[in-house]
Amino acid sequence: MSRPKLSAGVIVFVVPDVRKTAEYYHDVLGFHVVAHYDKEEAFAALYRDAVEIIVVQAKRGEVLSNQERYGAGYDSYIDPERLEDVDWFYTEWNQKGADIVKPPAMTAYGCYEFVIKDIDGRRIGIGRIRDKDVFFGDENP
Repeated sequence: MSRPKLSAGVIVFVVPDVRKTAEYYHDVLGFHVVAHYDKEEAFAALYRDAVEIIVVQAKRGEVLSNQERYGAGYDSYIDPERLEDVDWFYTEWNQKGADIVKPPAMTAYGCYEFVIKDIDGRRIGIGRIRDKDVFFGDENP
């Protein structure tokens, strides 16, 4: 019998206004919305291709991005299927009015990526590893 494997991950964001966030992901980023606003913990499941994002209504506290709270990091990272798709998504989302924080470029860690800021201020990287020697060069066994 083969060893069990994980098959997917899901991004979960707590948001200040679940409906407003879901509408943004639908209208600007092209996600399909499955709304559960009437549940005890209001949420929406957002789907685009193999990516699933769950947005959950905050009940208290301030929603801050990793950059705002900690001064570093993205809040999520999405890998397109192919390297050339990075530019395709950049063009689509830029035309739909996404807040582009950084246009497509190579990073010091070997990825070709761009960064958007969503309606709640979260920074999302979209990219693929382009230079495996740079990305995996410091890999520890």
